[in-house]
Amino acid sequence: IKPFLFNFFMDRNIIPAPKFIRFLLAKYISNKRSKGEALKSYSRIGGKSPLLENSIKQIEAIENILNQNSDDFEFKNFICMRYWNPRASEVVKQVEEYNPDKIILVPLYPQFSTTTSGSSFEEWKAVVRNSSLDNVKYCFICCYPDNSGFIDSSAKLIRKEYIKAKKEADERGWKKPRILFSAHGLPKSFIKKGDPYKYQCEETVRKIVERLGISDIDYKRCYQSRVGSIKWIEPYTEEVIKEAGEDNIPIIIYPHAFVNEHVETLVEIEEQYREIAINSGCPAFYRVNTVSVDDYFIKDFANIIKNKIDFEGVCSYKEKRICSSRYSKCAMNKIEK
Repeated sequence: IKPFLFNFFMDRNIIPAPKFIRFLLAKYISNKRSKGEALKSYSRIGGKSPLLENSIKQIEAIENILNQNSDDFEFKNFICMRYWNPRASEVVKQVEEYNPDKIILVPLYPQFSTTTSGSSFEEWKAVVRNSSLDNVKYCFICCYPDNSGFIDSSAKLIRKEYIKAKKEADERGWKKPRILFSAHGLPKSFIKKGDPYKYQCEETVRKIVERLGISDIDYKRCYQSRVGSIKWIEPYTEEVIKEAGEDNIPIIIYPHAFVNEHVETLVEIEEQYREIAINSGCPAFYRVNTVSVDDYFIKDFANIIKNKIDFEGVCSYKEKRICSSRYSKCAMNKIEK
């Protein structure tokens, strides 16, 4: 936990300060949190994150589809983590051994942010410069916030919980359930500087709500996982939960910025937010699973990759820019091609 947190806070995209300042802050924060809140959270799920194992299941499912009826190409998928193993320095060596004709980089973040996909791509480029892969053609698919497979899987999983929640609400005389779309937060300062993350999260929600087709749907967007005393994008998930509790409304939470289960879904949402909901007066609490290896998501994810075989450089899954020009940190605008 401690080295993971240290690597995280050493990222200049997370703490935009001189390296020496980042080092001191990373040392202090990682030491403090690894003995406190982070230790408690990971202890509840076996002492480690299940993210790597879950991601491996995903890429195996995607690779199987990619290599079906594919006579012209052979696809090999590799997992590359940003702050813990396997990191870019290790994965680049694995890819060198494979000796590919082309590299397609796809983040497991549907929405682009300089702090997530952007940071991961920067580290990959830095490591590749000193390897034999430096001249290999590549495509970086920066985002897919409204991809139909992702939206279809999301709607399918939400609908399953909504039907269950609505039935219980009708039987018990409760108000209809409210869906909370909870994404990982980001400091407001990043958004003000042109990061498109919040905009893309909102587009994801808009598309899912549209696909659900519930005429009288009650839903809210919110943001979780903030740290420190600075202002983060709002509304905060715990505050939205408390509002629902005051109104005696059952809630359904869907983490639309995650595609795999990990500590922020299994502990923060499932345990901590469930407790807040119960203590605040919500009559019921439901958590929607992430898309994981759902068929709609996996099949369309594979198609996104196949469709970029002939494309070079940086692009969204649509190949054209998704963000408006006001978002100066859009990957297609800022990342060096």
